[in-house]
Amino acid sequence: MKKIVGTLRFVGLFSLSMFFASIILLTLIVTRSSRVFHGYCRMWARSVLFVCGVKVTVRGIEHLKNGTGFVYVSNHAGMFDIPSVIAGIPDQIRIVYKKELEKIPIFGWGLKFGSYIAIDRGRGVQAQKSLEEAISRIRNGESVLLFAEGTRTLDGKLQQFKRGAFHIAVQAGVPVVPLTINGSFTILPKHSISINPGHVELILDSPIPLTGQQGKESELTLMEEVHAAIEKHYINQ
Repeated sequence: MKKIVGTLRFVGLFSLSMFFASIILLTLIVTRSSRVFHGYCRMWARSVLFVCGVKVTVRGIEHLKNGTGFVYVSNHAGMFDIPSVIAGIPDQIRIVYKKELEKIPIFGWGLKFGSYIAIDRGRGVQAQKSLEEAISRIRNGESVLLFAEGTRTLDGKLQQFKRGAFHIAVQAGVPVVPLTINGSFTILPKHSISINPGHVELILDSPIPLTGQQGKESELTLMEEVHAAIEKHYINQ
């Protein structure tokens, strides 16, 4: 019975995602406002969390009071990381997503024409162009979310970080906020379609100001500092 209910929650997640993506596509005909787009995404996130029985609490919001435009760098524990961040953090955060998600009918189209940021993970000219666009938008004051592990954890433990997120952060030159996400792994583990109700905790650490220095060494130093900040709060799931 529990598995059936969990699968029905997944159907609800899928249906809400398609519904809000359709609304977004219709709205984009009238306006391309990033605030309107994020507003609909926040409505989607809150609806999904409610239907799936997921509660979100946030610690450390006071760290965001004295600045605008951050790079949030977090671990990636589960599929519910994104709706939890969108619903829980009071900032106009732009999600950085894999460009291949744009191939998904309706949902992917909403991403493609919305205001979130696509990254092409290939090695050609288009990949470099997407990277430069992301950096440019961050420099212009947009807050973004980057997952340092590159993909979701398979065992609930904190993985090693990859340099890509820190290359973007250093190039953009804006303060980096370490973000720890606990609790989302058990809600919908990778390769599962049965959703369990649960509690996601978001922990925001103090923003790390960047010195303006660039290069591999600066990226690795930042990566170590952020990993230590997240590991301090992380709970193996």
